[in-house]
Amino acid sequence: MIDFNLIPVLPEMFLAMAAMGLLVVGVAHGNSSTNVISWACVSALVIAACLLFGMSWERQVVLNGMFVFDNFAGYMKLLVILGLITALAISGRYLEILRMNRFEYPVLIVLAGIGMMLMISSNNLLSLYMGLELQSLSLYVLAAFNRNSLRAAEAGIKYFILGALSSGMLLFGTSLIYGYTGSIDYGVIGATLSGLTALPFGVIFGLVFILAGLAFKVSAVPFHMWTPDVYQGAPTSVTALFAIVPKVAAIALLMRLLFEPFAAAQGQWVQIVYFLSLASMVVGAFGAIAQTNLKRLFAYSSIGNMGYALIGIVAGTPEGAGAVILYMLIYMVMTAGVFAIIIGMRHDGIRANHISDLSGISATNPVLAYAMAIFMFSMSGIPPLAGFFGKLFIFQAAVAEQYYILATLGILTSVVAAFYYLKIVKVMFFDESVEPFEKDIPFARRVVLFVAVVFLLAFIFRPEAIVGSAQSAAASLFI
Repeated sequence: MIDFNLIPVLPEMFLAMAAMGLLVVGVAHGNSSTNVISWACVSALVIAACLLFGMSWERQVVLNGMFVFDNFAGYMKLLVILGLITALAISGRYLEILRMNRFEYPVLIVLAGIGMMLMISSNNLLSLYMGLELQSLSLYVLAAFNRNSLRAAEAGIKYFILGALSSGMLLFGTSLIYGYTGSIDYGVIGATLSGLTALPFGVIFGLVFILAGLAFKVSAVPFHMWTPDVYQGAPTSVTALFAIVPKVAAIALLMRLLFEPFAAAQGQWVQIVYFLSLASMVVGAFGAIAQTNLKRLFAYSSIGNMGYALIGIVAGTPEGAGAVILYMLIYMVMTAGVFAIIIGMRHDGIRANHISDLSGISATNPVLAYAMAIFMFSMSGIPPLAGFFGKLFIFQAAVAEQYYILATLGILTSVVAAFYYLKIVKVMFFDESVEPFEKDIPFARRVVLFVAVVFLLAFIFRPEAIVGSAQSAAASLFI
């Protein structure tokens, strides 16, 4: 190692030391220390965010060129940390009720977060893989965390097997890129490819395999088959984590990979991402219509939302990249709010996971009903909520680059998706009421719900601040 400047890596290093220290505390004191460890993990994540704010966000490349920190990395890491804190905040009471209150849970979430942050700052295909696997291995364990549930075991096995397959495809693609460019460093790959008049077939072949591996991580069609089963089988708190955070990190990784080392291959990869986007929007919209289980429904919803986010990547411009970042922020807030409600859906201690369980809750739980209605209207893209602006900027970026068909199909699939979002609203407000949900909502979950609702409603009053920061973060990818 020639460069020993570790300042840009401080948040990851601090979280790694905190996770290992808390793991030792958990082993020493057992599961009785779970709540303390959970709040210690939240505190560690807050400190990591403070470290990020205290650093210079000018571009820095360290660890012998394997790690890069810039405005884009800082912004996306803050989103990841915010998502991890939210996932921990809404899971506490749920874990106690299911008797899964074990100290490994919050530590695994922090370890997954370290992997996500390393992915975002990767400047080398090897560091990309290491970050991706640290995240994935933690999530495999979390998917099967409920050891008394056959569904959870099935979810963990499916996620592990398909995840291993995607990792193998990613490594095979990496080996092909190395074989044709002589390096796995982003800078060298970018310089090599930009100097070629025509890309070798092997490079294109390798890029296809890398994109296939990463498409699995964002649940893009046709690599989406694990998503509904894992969302349904995993504990709801873990499903919330899957829905809120990993996709933000995977989209960030995809953006850095395509806009930096493979920028010269845009003519080739744009065709692949175009198909992934289009297929994901269609499958996400139509696949959710027949669902009765809420977690499966939102699994298909997440597939469709990743399709919309990929439109901005297809545009291939700073405006498109900024629209993707903004969209992921809004998507994360909406999803956090939805799962803060789903995770507390219980009738006399019995879990409720179906759409019909929401029947008439406007009469028995009006606060939850109106909050859920706001989330559904925002996901449908109905103005003046934040979800409308997320889609608006995505479609504007596509139209600016003359991707008229993709933008039009995006709008049409949004109309189809609005059917099942508004169906939930109809069930809540117009169907006969069933038993009311338990009204003892933990304070942390109330905070998440309140912040999510206020963000979606108030976005229209000061959109320029958030839009400007997202565009500024995206611009660092095109320097």
